[in-house]
Amino acid sequence: MRILLDEDVPRPVLELLQAVLRGHEVDHVQTIGWAGKKDLPLYRDAKQYGYDVVITNDAAQMSDPDECRAVKRAGMHRVAYKQDPGLRGMALAMASLVAAMPDVVDALTNADGQRLVAISALARNKRRYEIKDPRREPPAYWPR
Repeated sequence: MRILLDEDVPRPVLELLQAVLRGHEVDHVQTIGWAGKKDLPLYRDAKQYGYDVVITNDAAQMSDPDECRAVKRAGMHRVAYKQDPGLRGMALAMASLVAAMPDVVDALTNADGQRLVAISALARNKRRYEIKDPRREPPAYWPR
């Protein structure tokens, strides 16, 4: 499967997705010389060059009738995710995207037509770690 990351996808995601999606080709519009290309020609050209999936965080794209028609006409899968402002927003969005994409690609590989995918974001207010003070709460493995 050939996957294209739109310009609004942070460049560092490229290497992460290449690592978790081995066996698939993942490109970023900046690395193939398409930086600044508007969405209408982007979808047309992506289809022409054999891409199967476009990943974007362009929330307004599907509210524009012309862009929506361009996505439909291309017939490619569209994967979208949301990104809150700031570094924390970018970190949560990147983590959500990278964690979801192996399963998304598996599902799209067997799809019998175009699919529109919306990736759920990791919750900003949910703690994903645990911190212990081994002096007060020593784990069972901690030397006494």
